[in-house]
Parts: sequence; C-alpha cells; structure tokens
Amino acid sequence: MTSKIRAFAPGLLIAGVAVIAGFLVHDSYANISPLTASLIIGAILGNIGVLPQVSNAGLRFAARHLLRAGIVMLGFQLSLREVANLGGKGMFAVVAVVALTFLGTQYIARLLHLSPDLGLLTATGYSICGVSAISAMTGATDSNEDDATYAIALVTLFGSISIFVLPILGHLFDMGNVRFGMWAGSAVHDVAQVVATATAYSPESLKGAVIVKLTRVALLAPLVALYAYRHRRNRQDSASHSTARVSPLPMFVVLFLVTVCVRTTGVFSDSVLADFKNIEKILLAFALVGLGAGVNINKLRQLGMRPLVLGVLSYVLVMGTSLATIRLIPLNL
Repeated sequence: MTSKIRAFAPGLLIAGVAVIAGFLVHDSYANISPLTASLIIGAILGNIGVLPQVSNAGLRFAARHLLRAGIVMLGFQLSLREVANLGGKGMFAVVAVVALTFLGTQYIARLLHLSPDLGLLTATGYSICGVSAISAMTGATDSNEDDATYAIALVTLFGSISIFVLPILGHLFDMGNVRFGMWAGSAVHDVAQVVATATAYSPESLKGAVIVKLTRVALLAPLVALYAYRHRRNRQDSASHSTARVSPLPMFVVLFLVTVCVRTTGVFSDSVLADFKNIEKILLAFALVGLGAGVNINKLRQLGMRPLVLGVLSYVLVMGTSLATIRLIPLNL
C-alpha cells in the first residue's frame, strides 16, 4: 500500500495543482466549466513535454479510478421521485430523445468514417449529460483517450452555444417558460449548461429544465452498463483461454444506482448534497486532468474537420428531436 501511494503521489500532486488552476479559470470565466478547464490544462501539460515519467502512474489512477468515483457521486444529484413526476408520456419523450440522439450520432459517425469510440462517446455526451456521461462511458469501455477529448470538446462547444442560441429561439417561437425549460432540459448536454440556458430565458424555466435533465441522467446507468457488458464480452471472446465470468454491471455503475436510491430517500439535507456536488466536481476534474495528459494533439489534428461535422449534425439532431417530443411532457412539473 505504501509503495502504491508513493507511485501515485507525484501524478496526483500535479493533477491537484491543475485542478486548482481549472477552478480559478472557472471563477474568472463563469461560462468555462472547471471540468473543461482541467481537461485542457491536462492536455497542454501532456503535450509540451513537462510531465515527468514518475507522474504517469498517478495520472492514470486519476483518469480511471477517480473518474469512476466521481460518477458514483453524481448519483446524489438525482432523485427518482423527480423522474416519476414526468409521467408515462413524459418519460417516453425523454427516452425517445436519448435513443434517437444516441443511435443517430453513431450512425452519422460511421457515415463520416470516424472511429467507433468517437461515435460512441459523442453520442453518449450529446444524449445523456455531456462531460460526465463521456467520462463514465470512457471508464466503462476503456475507450480511446484521444477520442474522449474530442467528444468532450464537441459537447462543450455546442452546449455553450446553446446558452446563447436557445433562449433567442425560445422567444422567437414564443414557447413559454415551462415548455422552454423542458426543451433546454431535453436538448442541452451538460447539467450546468442546462441551468445556464434555462435561467437565460427566465427563472421560471429552471425547475422543468432540471427535472427533464436529471431524467436523462437517470438513463446513464443502464446505457453504460449495457456497453460495459458488451465490451467485457468482446474482450473475453478475444481471449479464448480466459475462463473468468463476465460481470453484467461494473461496480461503479452499481454504486451509482445505490447513491441515486440514497438520494431518493431524502436523508441528506440540501447543504450536504451541495457538498457532495463539490466532491463530484473535484473528482471528475482530477480524472479529466489525467485523461487530458494522455492525449496526443497530433493525432487529433489528423482527424481534420470530420469530428466538427459530426458535432454540428448531432446538435441539429438532438435539438430537432427534443423540440418534436417535448409536447408529450405535462406542463405541471
């Protein structure tokens, strides 16, 4: 145990400094998520040749294990009671947006001859909850870190665009406060971006936006579990000599479901839940520094404009699909 601590300490120390810098960037520029800033800082450090070899173990630990711990903490932000308020038609609308965006984005990625990992991660981020969903899927399927970085860049870019574009469209369509909140909750990628988009339209839009958004977040666990199981089955099939059983659910997904159930009981106060939210952000920020440090920018350049085309087409898909289905969600949220 002591030897592991010594091996991880240098990388975690560097990641900690990068995380502090990421949060300082967020304090100065509120529209930049501390998670995105941490990822960018990690990528810069990893590509300018300043990271010592001794930091590798700690950064890999952050990218894998702290990432999963952060996803577990995310469960404390979701209550099943809020999901139940949507009713049958509302749940169908949310599932339809997630399913069509998830499958459609991967189909677009195939048409553009992009890697399956990039298609999967971008689809997960657009359809569920941005950076957190991409992080969860990356950890569950051991996806390529370069592809994870590109997917995070896409959801950050287009989620940020939504903050300015959707309120203008909402007023143009005269959607009303509650209906616009539902549109923001079903179409915008990251939870923080949903909050910013809804409040930019009106304070009354926020409640519906958050409920719809958290319902999308609830679909993260079954989606990640399915693809984690497929990944493990494929890996086992490729190693025919292995006799190990394939676990249907990664442990961090099980723990995510546990934290959702605990949150639903109402045992924790709002202040404690706010503390859990801060812990979640810090853990994910550490993880994204580790992911960013492992990215090779030269490889990303070789992809050219095709990922950006994927981002644009997927953005149009999620916006259109959510606009077409939110009429099914009741207005009494």
